Amino acid sequence: MSFFKQKSALVEPDAALPGRPEPTFAVPADNIVLGTPQTAPAPEGFEEVWFGTGCFWGTEEIFWQQPGVYTTAVGYAGGYTPNPTYEEVCSGRTGQTEAVRVVYDPAKTTFTNLLKVFWETHDPTQGMRQGNDLGSQYRSAVYYTTDAQRAEIERTRDLYAPVIKPLGYGDITTEIAPAKDFFYAEGYHQQYLAKNPNGYRCHSNTGAKFPA
Repeated sequence: MSFFKQKSALVEPDAALPGRPEPTFAVPADNIVLGTPQTAPAPEGFEEVWFGTGCFWGTEEIFWQQPGVYTTAVGYAGGYTPNPTYEEVCSGRTGQTEAVRVVYDPAKTTFTNLLKVFWETHDPTQGMRQGNDLGSQYRSAVYYTTDAQRAEIERTRDLYAPVIKPLGYGDITTEIAPAKDFFYAEGYHQQYLAKNPNGYRCHSNTGAKFPA
């Protein structure tokens, strides 16, 4: 199998790396930008969702700036290998995607507002890549925590698809799945662009606005 095919196809479960029962590194307890716990359960009355829009550095930066967002953290979700390392995820042999955990206050924002940001800040039609970043870990994804979230993801997807189609984009390939296991990424990845303001950002958006 060529390198391109290896990177552009999701690994089969029985071919995934075995991982480990516990992480091999510690993760800071708090988000250094928002000053809120990033690994604790969502507070009572708050809601949680995990977004994948390519490299998680830029994705997290976008979402920590959104009104009503309580905390964010980067990690790995949607795959097979438990407690993977960044290097393992980059190998394409874990099935995990780079994801951002977003905890938000529904009294201060709506899930639809967050989905508007999600759709507008990446290209959801590229499959197992985002811009020049090739690999299953860069796929577009939303992992929901409630049935209401799932319904709204699907509704907004169906609203956005006909907006980008006339611009020459293909079908939306975003993975929509229930949130199961979120494995926090290494500490140096957390709020990476706050620590490295000139660091890499990948925003391969379509330029299309979500319909009002």
